[in-house]
Amino acid sequence: MSSSSQPKCLVRGSINIDEFFALPHIVRPGETISSTSLTKRAGGKGANQAYAVARAGGQVDLDGCIGKDGEWVRDFLKSGGVGDTRLITLDNELTGRAIIQSAADGENSIVLHAGANYHLPSPLPNPDLKDYTHILLQNEIPLQSTLSYLKASKQEGLISVFNPSPMLSQKELREFPWECLSWLIVNEGELFDLLDAFQQDPTTTKTKKSNSLDELSLEELKARSTGGILNLHSNSYFSKNINIICTLGSKGILYFNPTSGSKEIGHLPAGKLLNPLKDTTGAGDCFAGYFVAGLMRGDKLEDVLKTCLMACAICVENQGAMESVPSRDSVLSRL
Repeated sequence: MSSSSQPKCLVRGSINIDEFFALPHIVRPGETISSTSLTKRAGGKGANQAYAVARAGGQVDLDGCIGKDGEWVRDFLKSGGVGDTRLITLDNELTGRAIIQSAADGENSIVLHAGANYHLPSPLPNPDLKDYTHILLQNEIPLQSTLSYLKASKQEGLISVFNPSPMLSQKELREFPWECLSWLIVNEGELFDLLDAFQQDPTTTKTKKSNSLDELSLEELKARSTGGILNLHSNSYFSKNINIICTLGSKGILYFNPTSGSKEIGHLPAGKLLNPLKDTTGAGDCFAGYFVAGLMRGDKLEDVLKTCLMACAICVENQGAMESVPSRDSVLSRL
């Protein structure tokens, strides 16, 4: 862990060039439609979350790989306050890509091409994390690398945050070193994916939700997801020392902080929109980055989460992933 008095986060993750196709609706199977525009922006879950940490006022470095075609992404990240000393440019790989369908109603659909994100040195070195107090991980790079960083963070005493998106396979979830993790951030679908993976009896009825978030009242949704969190926390595969945040879209979040001694699951509503919904791309990454920055400041948990939710509200009022992440000053002024 960093010996300096200033907390610092390492984000080990993906860097992409996002290509946004503006469409009247998400393309259906077998359908061909024309986009009204094509926009290229910096993206990737790792880069998005690192940028959000910086925008939220936290010191952060990004550890990842780009191709020569992605040097402008490096420049953009640096201009936003992200440290790039651990960002490697590869001569023989293209920067990762995300092909994003951005629909008129604000929904999106994403296709990924890994590119430089899946580069791994051989042999895999033991990560050097002595300069950091926090680490933030996702699942858009090889899992082998994510696990090596997570295990090293446990040895160094870092606070670790994992956002398992895209979701791991059931086998990977069962074998995951959960005892190394401090915080888990999932949406409701991911929560029930975890529960399905942890079922001891494969013939048991699946726990996965059958209704969408929009079809349930807030109380029904809270009851369903609260049950899911408690079942997850009591599962033998899982660690009792993991704190859990479950995002519920426009209906806010649930949070469970057992390491503080609390046995209660809290709920907070989503931040209020002051402008029309434009684009949900990157809202989850905005939340994760703001959350880690709040932990680094040592703020009270509920205050951290309220700040995250307001940041997400501002985020979805704007287009893009990184470009839509608000500054901490703008979030605090709306709060």
